[in-house]
Amino acid sequence: MTASIQPSTRDDVRYLLPLGDACLVLSHRLSEWCGHSPILEEDLALGNIALDLLGQARAVLTRAGQLDGQSFDEDQLAFLRDERHYLNPVMMELPRGDFAFTQARNLMAACWLLPLWTRLQASSDAEVAAIAAKAVKEVRYHQQHAAEWVVRLGDGSEESTRRMTTALAQLWPYVNELFATDETDAAAERSGLGPAWSTLKPEWDAAMDEVLAEARLARPADTPHVYAGRLGVHSEHMGHLLATMQSLPRAYPGGVW
Repeated sequence: MTASIQPSTRDDVRYLLPLGDACLVLSHRLSEWCGHSPILEEDLALGNIALDLLGQARAVLTRAGQLDGQSFDEDQLAFLRDERHYLNPVMMELPRGDFAFTQARNLMAACWLLPLWTRLQASSDAEVAAIAAKAVKEVRYHQQHAAEWVVRLGDGSEESTRRMTTALAQLWPYVNELFATDETDAAAERSGLGPAWSTLKPEWDAAMDEVLAEARLARPADTPHVYAGRLGVHSEHMGHLLATMQSLPRAYPGGVW
């Protein structure tokens, strides 16, 4: 079994890892739909969205590894950290749930990633700006795709409305973490690396409210709790996810074929 690695606590690395991990973990959850989607077209769509997110994760983790100074590559950062060193928001690691849950989470994630990638196009780090320029086009499609399904299910049959309403209620308590700000954000703002996550909330609210109104769904009540995935504190689901995701690289370190 390969030994675990531990990234540095540099501000720029701590700012990029939550973004890279969010894309990586959500990609993994979406990949679980391969061969299980309700229609073939959706099997392809979810697979492609998962690949887009995986590409974004790879690019961000590569840049984080370069800044880290310990010569970690994207594979080491993706597969050789212990649970507490993954910094993704907890929402991304929740089990895939049913199709309504997946589309509701995809919409929430895309409405968060779109303004984030948009602002990162002006990052003082040229590599991050270039990654964002590509990612923003992909996430714009992800948002549109998920919004169409939320409207279709939310304003559909009695059963589909019930499932979408349940999914929103399950996910809403995890929203606050997407906009939690800490000293890492403040350092990123000062250096021009990227925006504080808290500044993304108005755009997220507006985008979500527009979709929910079209779907004729009520917006769930806000909750005060803030999860701490960005600090390495995860749900009971993260360990199971990592056991699956890391099994091959851990069992066959450096394997080539």
